[in-house]
Amino acid sequence: MKTRFLRGFLGAGAAVGAVLALAAPASAARPRVLAVHFDLEVNPVSQGYVNHQLKRAASDHYDAVVILLDTPGGLLESMRKIYQAELASPIPVIVYVSPDGARAASAGVWISEAADILAMAPQTNIGSSTPINGTGQNIGKDLRRKVINDAVASLTALAERHGRNTTWPAQAVRQASNLTASQALKMHVIDVVAPSLPALLTQLDGRKTVPKGFTLHLAGARIDEVHPSFFNKFLNVLIDPNLVSLLFLAGIAGIGFEIFHPGVVLPGALGAVALVLSLFGAFILPITWGGVALVLLGLGLLVIDVHVVSHGALTVAGLISLAVGAIMTFNNVPPPYQVSKPLVLSVAIGLGLLWAFAIGKAVQVRRRPPTVGAHTLVGAQGQVRRDGLVFLNGELWQARAADGEPLQPGQSVRVERLDGLTLEVHHDREPVGSM
Repeated sequence: MKTRFLRGFLGAGAAVGAVLALAAPASAARPRVLAVHFDLEVNPVSQGYVNHQLKRAASDHYDAVVILLDTPGGLLESMRKIYQAELASPIPVIVYVSPDGARAASAGVWISEAADILAMAPQTNIGSSTPINGTGQNIGKDLRRKVINDAVASLTALAERHGRNTTWPAQAVRQASNLTASQALKMHVIDVVAPSLPALLTQLDGRKTVPKGFTLHLAGARIDEVHPSFFNKFLNVLIDPNLVSLLFLAGIAGIGFEIFHPGVVLPGALGAVALVLSLFGAFILPITWGGVALVLLGLGLLVIDVHVVSHGALTVAGLISLAVGAIMTFNNVPPPYQVSKPLVLSVAIGLGLLWAFAIGKAVQVRRRPPTVGAHTLVGAQGQVRRDGLVFLNGELWQARAADGEPLQPGQSVRVERLDGLTLEVHHDREPVGSM
């Protein structure tokens, strides 16, 4: 009995050990996927975020990286850096236009087509990739032909490289064609339509990518999700040209106030912070230096008009220069990164009214007769103290009588004139008030 029991126990132990031995490698071999949520506009901030995550996925040996894309587009240079990083990635890159309601528009189409696998959620769309100029209008005829042809060739090359439809990219660029997920799948613009990320990974299991030849084993993968951090979102807000313009004006105003009122400290400190933040946004975005020069000229004219009598002409010229410069500074960027013209006009009008009020007050002060000086002592009443001193306006003055008579303590006198630092007085019959 004991022998049978021992044999049974050993057999059960061996069976459990075999199961654990098989389960351990299976658990260790579970694939990992890095899911990068990208719901920002395409700009240097978001480009830095995405490219960092692509490098992280490769260095941490993930089996694939998925970009969950929802973007209206953005800046061409940032777009180019993102899709170049996708093409150079040593691990599979999957772009998944998600969640439902998301879109891959304009620059987002290039990011999508550069992926090893391009997928969409059912209620999403892709397309509308026609280049436009900085004002949101169509580019001029000759330049438009060059820009359009370059964009078509670039997008077609990406589609061809990944074995997708090479006809539609031209339509997306030339005619702003836009497709739903089902239309894009039918036309082989994309590879897969999936309702969720886990479902997508299951559908892709066993698929081989083109042209890199990755064989995907992603079913049941562990998904590590990353979102733009608070700092990313904060920097993304800072490159709003409207905010950049307001911070720049606030910075100049704060520093100017500190220069003319030294020792207050707080306005100057806040102005310096605002100016640095505005410069960060200005140097992140492509700017027109002519516009910057006009803004600085406008501020200079406003300051000069405070010290020069121009009857408001310099103020008007400064406001016009300021408004035109603010609009021109971000003229060579897509519409999402342009200064709002109503905002610029509102700021210019508000600043003009404030400046007119300030100059009006300055003119009133200039025309007001001086309230201090020697002439204000003439006619003032004082009282004689010891040693010929006269107590006047809370001060003791050397004094002498205009008629040459000695001054007696307690006498009431009135000032006739000031000779250097000596008062010339005459006796006053009116009594001096209590002091």
